[in-house]
Amino acid sequence: MIAGVVLAAVGAIGAWLQHDAPGRSAEPRTEFTADNPPAGLPTALTTGQHLHWSRCTSPPTARTGYDCATMKTPLDYRKPDGRTIDVALIRRKATGPNTRRIGSLVLNFGGPGLSGVSGLPEHLNQYKPLLDRYDLVSFDPRGVGATIPVRCGKTADDTGYDGADACAKYSGALLPYVGTSHTARDLDLMRYLLGDERLHYFGVSYGTALGAVYAHLYPSHVGRLVLEASVDPTEDLNEEQVSQVKAVQAAFDRFAAHCAARIRHCPTGDGPEEAARRMTRLADRLEKEPAPAGSGRNLAADDLAHAVFDHLNRGTDGWSPLAKALTALIDHNDGRPLSKGADDIGSADRAATPLDNSRIARTAITCADSSLRPGFERLDRDEARIKAASPVFGAAWSSGVYLCYDWPFDGERATPQVNADGAAPVLVVGGTGDPNTPYPGARHMARALGDGVGVLLTAEEEGHGTYPQNRCVTDAVDQYLRTGRTPAPGTVCRGSMS
Repeated sequence: MIAGVVLAAVGAIGAWLQHDAPGRSAEPRTEFTADNPPAGLPTALTTGQHLHWSRCTSPPTARTGYDCATMKTPLDYRKPDGRTIDVALIRRKATGPNTRRIGSLVLNFGGPGLSGVSGLPEHLNQYKPLLDRYDLVSFDPRGVGATIPVRCGKTADDTGYDGADACAKYSGALLPYVGTSHTARDLDLMRYLLGDERLHYFGVSYGTALGAVYAHLYPSHVGRLVLEASVDPTEDLNEEQVSQVKAVQAAFDRFAAHCAARIRHCPTGDGPEEAARRMTRLADRLEKEPAPAGSGRNLAADDLAHAVFDHLNRGTDGWSPLAKALTALIDHNDGRPLSKGADDIGSADRAATPLDNSRIARTAITCADSSLRPGFERLDRDEARIKAASPVFGAAWSSGVYLCYDWPFDGERATPQVNADGAAPVLVVGGTGDPNTPYPGARHMARALGDGVGVLLTAEEEGHGTYPQNRCVTDAVDQYLRTGRTPAPGTVCRGSMS
């Protein structure tokens, strides 16, 4: 943890300053109850700072029921009195009576690189039942959307990627400060300014890494943390890519077996082996001549792999649409159903923001976190290893080894520090058929958090994420968030794989 001057705890201070939005009366006064500001920060950022909530005005968040605010944090926590940045926040206030309100539940929907400001309206229905006890809050992490957005082009709205040198040229002053550990420190200041003694948090996919790093840095500030579809904190970036491509292949094999047994005129043939041969031939065909995919777009070989992956992320709900889309592509050279289906599936994750720089931000955050900078010999070896791990998806995934090799700044660590001895119990949820964050990662996360801290909940489900699709998972998570009680160790929720 970065050293700094430790501030003495202060007593509860008065009501937050109010902000009157045009045409709207000031909201009721909210008592500021947190008594433990983050250590080492100037009082101007802690007891002297108040969140001024007002109606959101920027599409797509300018909707009834949402409030937006900005929070000032240090750019560099090693220099807390230096330059500050504005972190964009969004809130949906609790609907239940104040006597039942637990606090704020901060949500991160994954990524890295996804906007929480646009994500909360898009994903609200999944978490709406929790509004009886929590304000739902999300934010744009560093480098994303409206929070010091990383750009690699000449203008602010240029979201193309022209290589690492361009990122260094246009965002070099920011790139060393967009990593997960910096955002975790932002979370603790956010917790305090929201008025909570402890952080209540729900992180999905990459959001589990952020939540776990927070628990490591601030174990005594951990409230009720849910880490859903957990990443594996024991794997470095290249090991993670190998594990993922194996999991994607395994999910595709299960789809192919189901297709052969249950779907008439199955486009992938009589089982996984035949499916691999047919997909290889299809990829070779698309490599030579991409298929038309509508709106002037084409579907190439790499697009095929990623579109199939998007369908597999939906779990069994994606299997029938995937079979129909592959039939259209194989029999009629029509890439529209597969391409459109992938667009529809990912639309919530790619929700439009004033600046949708998710692709660039993903690279910047990943490379700020990972210290791997392999040489060409290692790159060749890792590329071959990924290709060998999956006959269907290996070629498309193998380019990932080059993500950070020429990044102009050092990364923080090979793997994140997540041990959180002394923290309150953290609920880790993993699906056994997850093609994106393979199930062993959830087991490793629960173990790495520490004895008595990480509590693993297993769901026998296909797809990426199990909340709120699996009723058993939903009941266990909601009970934990409402009461603090975790499910019994070893609990398994049955689902589509049972």
